[in-house]
Amino acid sequence: MPHQTTDTAGTRRAGGGHAPLRLREKLGYGIGDFGFNLYWANISAFLLIFYTDVMGLAAAAVGTMMLVTKIVDAITDPLMGAIADRTRSRWGRFRPWLLWGALPLAAAGVLTWTVPDLDEGGKLLWAYATFSLMMLAYTVLSMPYSALSGVITADSQQRTTLISFRFIAAFAGTTLVNWLTLDLVRWLGGGDEALGWQLTLGAYGAVAAACFLAVFLTTRERIQPPPQQRSAVRQDMLDLLRNRPWLVLFALALIIMITIVMRSGSLVYYLKYYVGRPELTGLFLGAYSVALAVGAALTPLMTRYVDKKCLLMWLMAGVGVASSAMYFLPADAVWTMFALNLLIGLMLGPKSPLAFSMYADCADYTEWRTGRRATAMTFAAATFSQKLGGAMASAGIAWLLAAMGYVANQAQSEASRTGIALLLTVIPGAVALLAAWVMRFYPLDDAALARVQAELQQRRETQA
Repeated sequence: MPHQTTDTAGTRRAGGGHAPLRLREKLGYGIGDFGFNLYWANISAFLLIFYTDVMGLAAAAVGTMMLVTKIVDAITDPLMGAIADRTRSRWGRFRPWLLWGALPLAAAGVLTWTVPDLDEGGKLLWAYATFSLMMLAYTVLSMPYSALSGVITADSQQRTTLISFRFIAAFAGTTLVNWLTLDLVRWLGGGDEALGWQLTLGAYGAVAAACFLAVFLTTRERIQPPPQQRSAVRQDMLDLLRNRPWLVLFALALIIMITIVMRSGSLVYYLKYYVGRPELTGLFLGAYSVALAVGAALTPLMTRYVDKKCLLMWLMAGVGVASSAMYFLPADAVWTMFALNLLIGLMLGPKSPLAFSMYADCADYTEWRTGRRATAMTFAAATFSQKLGGAMASAGIAWLLAAMGYVANQAQSEASRTGIALLLTVIPGAVALLAAWVMRFYPLDDAALARVQAELQQRRETQA
């Protein structure tokens, strides 16, 4: 019989966190990212065009606003990671935050998608304040949620499976948002687009809160820091800066997020102004999200036969080639665009399960090297780079549109149409190829990880 101990939530853990996870817990953990993507997918696909075409803000001003607010938001990630790592409660370190932060996030979401009765300067200040508030509320929940995957199980393959459930649910949420949001805005608003956005985000907030409650009720924290650990936040950061696998993933997350956000944020503009078929937005985005979910679902199967490092490297190279190829399609080659977009989604789908599984592996690596563990800080500092990459992509879209002479809700100049096409194709394609090259420097392959986790397991059993 495997050795058993009791965790802080009063549950039993077997074999230092290596016991097989029940389907109920995998599903319960995964549904949380369905809730998060009711927000994130709206931010990625619709917030920029909401600011320019509904609120009436200038594209360049929106680009600067999104960059500034997301940089500030990214800085809060490590702070929240430090707070979560040091939280003590009867329910554990990370799960309680999913209860405490759900309603504030819902309220902030509605405020962000509200058009105030102000002049353009007042509306811009409103956008700065409400978007910052929403992203702060988002961080309070998302950091502990991400870290939770690193303490539910210590087995690397089970982590990949668990996180695949998370991203299948995430892409299901993205699919729902991409397919239904514009219709919901019309139905709920009854012709008042601004009201439609408010009510739509209110409905999404209620569903998301229920998802976060499900995570709290179905998951358990099994892995705890070494009992003798007493480290300061500064020490946690220094440990990460000496963790080469994590440093590579930090750079990789920033680069890949530029690719993802630039493609999703520019697709609405591409279909509306380049292809001239805005009615295809729901179909393109929805099918793309399904392809992402299928890619995520196939990830545990692929990692049984291919090293995570090599798999991610080849997938990003494929994304780079396919995305760049879209540039050469004429505007009327709609179904070829559709097929290439699906292929890119299939190849991008495994990225998130692979990367987040690797973050948990990096937390193991830090504990193996130093005897100290800071799971939430590991995820939070990595998410800092993702948000920074997303901010750079959103700002880049808005700035390039402004530089090319974009005018909202008008026929675009040839220069503006070319810029929109580049934003969806060649630019993110080149960034994806850069990501494939960066992945070459990741040192924690499957063999090295197996040695690290075997030694950690021995230490934990000795301490227990």
